[in-house]
Amino acid sequence: MKKNLSLRSALKVALRMGVSAAAIATMPLQITYAASNDGSLVGTITSSDQKSLEGIEITVRNPETGFTRTVKAEPDGSYRFPFLPVGKYIVEGTRNGATLGKLTEVTVGLGVATTADVTVNVSNVEEIFVVGTRVVRAVDVRSTESSTNLTREDLERLPVDRDIASVALLAPGIATGDSGLCEDRTTCVSFGGSSVAENTIYINGLNVTDFYNRVGASSVPYAFYKEFEVKTGGYSVEFGRTTGGVINAVTRSGTNEFEYGTEVAWKPHSLQSSKRNRFNPDGTARIIGSYDQYDSTSATFYASGPIVKDKLFFFALYEARDYQPENTSDDGETFYEAKEDSGFWGAKIDWQINDKNLLELLAFSDENEEVRDGYGFDFVSGSQGSYQETRFTDNGGLNWSATYTTYLTDNFSAKALYGENNREFSRFGLNDLECSRFRDQRGATPRDLGCTSTSAVTERDDTREAARLDFEWVLGEHQLRFGLDHETNSSAYEQFYPGPDRLLYEIYVTREPTNYFGTTVPAGTEFIRTRQNEVDGEFETINSAYYLEDNWQVTPKLLLNAGVRVEAFDNKNSDGDSYIKMDDMIAPRFGFSWDVKGDNRSKIFGNAGRYFLPVANVINIKQAGGFLDRRDYYYLDRLESFEYNGELSLRPILGAQFASDDSQGDGTVGDLRGEVDRDLDPVYQDELILGFQSMIDDKWSWGVRGIYRELNNAIDDIQITSTGIFCGGEPVSAGYVMANPGRPVTIYSDTDCDGEADGWVTVDTSRGGWALNDGDGNYLGSDAGYTEPRRNYKALELMIDRAWDDLWSFNAVYTLSYSKGNAEGPINSDTDFGDTGRTEAFDDPWVNYGSYGYLPNDHRHQLKVRGAYALGEHWQVGGTLTAQSGRPISATGDCNPFDGSCFYSFFILNDSTGQYELRRRGSAGRTPWIFDLGANVTYRHSFSAADLKVTLAVYNLLNQQRVVEVNEELGSTGDRRNEFYGFGTGYQAPRYGLLTVKLDF
Repeated sequence: MKKNLSLRSALKVALRMGVSAAAIATMPLQITYAASNDGSLVGTITSSDQKSLEGIEITVRNPETGFTRTVKAEPDGSYRFPFLPVGKYIVEGTRNGATLGKLTEVTVGLGVATTADVTVNVSNVEEIFVVGTRVVRAVDVRSTESSTNLTREDLERLPVDRDIASVALLAPGIATGDSGLCEDRTTCVSFGGSSVAENTIYINGLNVTDFYNRVGASSVPYAFYKEFEVKTGGYSVEFGRTTGGVINAVTRSGTNEFEYGTEVAWKPHSLQSSKRNRFNPDGTARIIGSYDQYDSTSATFYASGPIVKDKLFFFALYEARDYQPENTSDDGETFYEAKEDSGFWGAKIDWQINDKNLLELLAFSDENEEVRDGYGFDFVSGSQGSYQETRFTDNGGLNWSATYTTYLTDNFSAKALYGENNREFSRFGLNDLECSRFRDQRGATPRDLGCTSTSAVTERDDTREAARLDFEWVLGEHQLRFGLDHETNSSAYEQFYPGPDRLLYEIYVTREPTNYFGTTVPAGTEFIRTRQNEVDGEFETINSAYYLEDNWQVTPKLLLNAGVRVEAFDNKNSDGDSYIKMDDMIAPRFGFSWDVKGDNRSKIFGNAGRYFLPVANVINIKQAGGFLDRRDYYYLDRLESFEYNGELSLRPILGAQFASDDSQGDGTVGDLRGEVDRDLDPVYQDELILGFQSMIDDKWSWGVRGIYRELNNAIDDIQITSTGIFCGGEPVSAGYVMANPGRPVTIYSDTDCDGEADGWVTVDTSRGGWALNDGDGNYLGSDAGYTEPRRNYKALELMIDRAWDDLWSFNAVYTLSYSKGNAEGPINSDTDFGDTGRTEAFDDPWVNYGSYGYLPNDHRHQLKVRGAYALGEHWQVGGTLTAQSGRPISATGDCNPFDGSCFYSFFILNDSTGQYELRRRGSAGRTPWIFDLGANVTYRHSFSAADLKVTLAVYNLLNQQRVVEVNEELGSTGDRRNEFYGFGTGYQAPRYGLLTVKLDF
């Protein structure tokens, strides 16, 4: 058993070497510093007999792969091994060929600077022996970053679901995002109050984040991962393009031992509790879920070993999948049966060319196809009707990377990476040629009334070409790190609505007299809005950066870190011309670490930095790609029934048209100088961190960390209806412009009233830009401005940890946080509008006017506990608990007290006074606390040639299904209030179980 390779094994070596630190492992406030897909080993040699350290060499060797590196110790005894592959190493000290001692099982973790300070007796080699243990040390006084590191072994002891979001949620300050914004729930998390569209995900140093919308990422199976690093703040200038957090992962590699095995993971519906049905006060269905069941089985097969011993290794994995979900539509009138059985494959090749050069190759395919059949359904009787439609959804793609590492001298190393990340997406249904979608928007739950439920026919092919160079150079007390990275993100995109006319039909009812583009519609009027939403083209964005960082060991106790990252973003239109181009974005970052007692056991640390967020490719596509978004409004004549595939469907018969709008996109590219601010400033966030960490003993540690984050800008499409130039007494309108709300906007517009753009106009949107009109659309003679977006996050984190020692482990972290502002970020949970950077938050000034308050990702209290315990040689139990306070609830209205426009705002009309009252964001209470308890039990047994492991995990053990999201549209007044306000729209998933059987040979 490997657990016996500790101090007892090391003592068998008749050598002496004192080691004062070991590997860094699982810690929610762990402070890390290293490259993006490897780690490093650092330390200092001291002589117990005060003899000279001249000529001493330190060698590290990975016993599994034979990888070996040797460096000479500096005159002061310090040494450093950068860019080490993650794994376990033997550390050995020699002089003139004579061994001074060695230590087994020093673990180099992902992104971690593992510390091993060595004390040797130089004068008496004959009496050398080992002093030390392999128990974790959780304080790295040589770093200023904040992250949580989790290995495969750590996660196997815990009931953690098999996706990257569940791993990230173990870290402090991270919460699950709004379900309406995330089609891919496996990456839907909010870091430190940020939105779900601000994170970055790496696999083996390759950025696999979705760049079309910045929500989602390419993924690999749980069994392919080796280690995770979740960066929650204060990360080095090597990382950028995020104002949320970083999830950094590495995959498994081959060794000198031939190994193979299989793992079967089974989620049967028999281990799932039923989802509770939700009804409206009148008894109609709101969310029907009691018929939902999800059968999932995956079988993973892997093999690894040497191609050439100590030189060339392989790891290959294939995962067969069988996922068969069954569920009803929210209204319970359609029953869906789906199937996903696309397999995953992945492989990694490691070539240790020599002790100074390494080459790694990674390739994997996460292509997946879902086929979903729909049937009529009666949820009361549970009877299934006739077939309605089949829908196909494809996603994923082929991904690969090559990483070359070279150790040019003992003090100078370099690493180069090139890779491609591909994500394809398509969705269409068999009925889409003949059936237009018809949606009923009159109730709390939108319903499909027509013969298709396809939201849009979409085909997208996103390809990232990524290249980067990283260097590390040690000059005395200075460790310099510098490099550059470059990404070309290309999107080929086509989208339109299903049906022969490519129109979406939606039926609404007015709750009060409402003006639609110059026409006032009486209360209680049913009308149809048709929408044509189309775009087609190829688009490209180039993101590049270079960075420089110095880690200066000022004294043996004090480390200072200073770095700068210079970013550039270039979003292009379908013709290849720059649409939004921002460069020379300077992101300085500073940090310090003070070893309080000089014993590597406690430190005070801090960090201050700036982080920039790129513009998602959806902006190129929707704003600079000839985007057509036309909306026409008709009075409803009647609804007509017809039969399709044996099912009765409805379609609207249109009455007279009363309004039209194509301000969101008229189908032409136009002169983009009039659609984007000439002097656009980037989105950036400033962050401050101050913390303390200390070892209590060799197993226990504790820490505290304070965090402040402030989002300083936003880029969004804001509506400029007055440029300050008047023609015939009416202001010139520029329509929607990509700009910085609340700041001056410079656009190319009509200045001489001939209807043609002819000059540059600057509008200070903090004072103007919005023409005030009455309810009939008549200009009132003055303009209004936009509120500048604000978001700040304050948090205090308290942590205690006991490292795993082959018997038990424990970790608990409490976070007290406040997330306030008037803008959540580039994506909007208020309305679940999914285009990143095109929220409705600035469609008119009143959406954000007076709306400063608690934001959707604000959770005042959060407690996370996890632990594991070994019950003898064969049995082990684990558990996790998340207790989290609720999300703020707002009350939004339709209109405002300032002009006749009606969209949505935080103003509600008081029936008794006839005056509008401001209901600030988050002032209508909170959703309830949620408690998510998980537990697992594991049985292990070793046979002569194989190791068996069987685990049963249960998630949401208490089967809480509390509401996590509610309808926040209150409406305006009296009987025209939204009767569905406050009703739940999202709930905790029911209890479910996972059985895994793993056999390793």
